[in-house]
Amino acid sequence: MKIIIYGTQYGAAKKYAEELSRRTEIPYVSYEEIEDINIYDTIVYIGSLYAGGVQGMKKTMAKYDAGTDKKLIVVTVGLADPTDKENTDHIKGGVKKQLPDGVYEKATVLHLRGAIDYTKLNYKHKTMMGLLVRKAKNLPEEKKNAEVRAMIETYNQVVDFVDYESLSSIIDELR
Repeated sequence: MKIIIYGTQYGAAKKYAEELSRRTEIPYVSYEEIEDINIYDTIVYIGSLYAGGVQGMKKTMAKYDAGTDKKLIVVTVGLADPTDKENTDHIKGGVKKQLPDGVYEKATVLHLRGAIDYTKLNYKHKTMMGLLVRKAKNLPEEKKNAEVRAMIETYNQVVDFVDYESLSSIIDELR
């Protein structure tokens, strides 16, 4: 059995989960609603990136039996370009910290671009993003990686990089 689990704050990861489900006929569920992930032999976890982590993944993976040979595909959803190796290396470091010991080495980690609408951010996230952008703008140019530049460029805007054609890499991995 296969399952798509998603973790999202503002909706981009859920959009990807819904479309992947439509294309593959694999059911999808929020990480907040999943009960027993160990009944599935293939798990696709699609999660939005927040503060260096993947939304809901740590909580979900706390239920995961790391001693099994399940297929785990972790898909991050963020603003920065997923073709930038420095960016994906940074993201993978955060993913590794959220997975139980030994699981990261067996998992496939993929990256998709997401969306942000600053008008829909709650007060806490607006404040946090404002502080992060202010700090990022003060960094020397050589310290600004793709993720930092994307955050600065998209600040206070409505940006949607969701691209359903990028789901093909996940579908290929599921075969």
